Amino acid sequence: MRLISWNVNGLRAVLNKGFIDIFQELNADIFCLQETKMQPGQAEIELPGYTQYWNSAEKKGYSGTAVFTRIAPISVTYGIGLEEFDHEGRLITLEFEDFYLVNCYTPNAQRGLARLGFRMSWEDALRDYLMALDITKPVIYTGDLNVAHQEIDLKNPKSNRGNAGFSDEERGKMSELLDAGFVDTYRALYPEQTGAYSWWSYMYHARENNAGWRIDYFIVSRRLLPLVTDALILPQVQGSDHCPVGLELQEAAALATV
Repeated sequence: MRLISWNVNGLRAVLNKGFIDIFQELNADIFCLQETKMQPGQAEIELPGYTQYWNSAEKKGYSGTAVFTRIAPISVTYGIGLEEFDHEGRLITLEFEDFYLVNCYTPNAQRGLARLGFRMSWEDALRDYLMALDITKPVIYTGDLNVAHQEIDLKNPKSNRGNAGFSDEERGKMSELLDAGFVDTYRALYPEQTGAYSWWSYMYHARENNAGWRIDYFIVSRRLLPLVTDALILPQVQGSDHCPVGLELQEAAALATV
């Protein structure tokens, strides 16, 4: 089973940059998008064999998530279920027979950490939400989580210490999540890999120089880790300031033994 996650930073723009060809080439069973910045009716997206699920922000042209899946889910829910967090289209949960898939676009703490309080409240609510799901069946949690967890996860950790995405507070919340029984799949498989980034600023030739950040993740319930066969970062895929990340698992039938 292959899952792909990609912050497209505006899906309508990426549709004009070869999205359909990229989608077909990546050949995912489940394809998660963040920062779609659109309502589902604003563009015609034909993906034969896939069912589409959208959670768009109430504010047009902002945020938003989508999941395209060729595996039929048992149920689909939108948001965390808390009024203060569910207006920006940031979360879609698909329940499958053997696991939950949670596609997330985490709020940015913003310049000067202006939205850090909201971000911290979100992190606590989201962790509680994931832990509650995990009681029933394992969780695959993916998306643009807007944090580089460790110094190895960005090119310039010293100069970015305290900035949005690399504040002690945001990194601490990621640690709390992992300590609660979840695993960062890429770092579990490639603990010493440097230069592995999923986002680059548009400024200063950052992508050309690979001066990036790893802020896009596949995180799984710890008991799923033995079924993970690979975790992918695909920097060769252009079209957004993020690149896709991926997860490869043993066939779904094996999940029943977890």
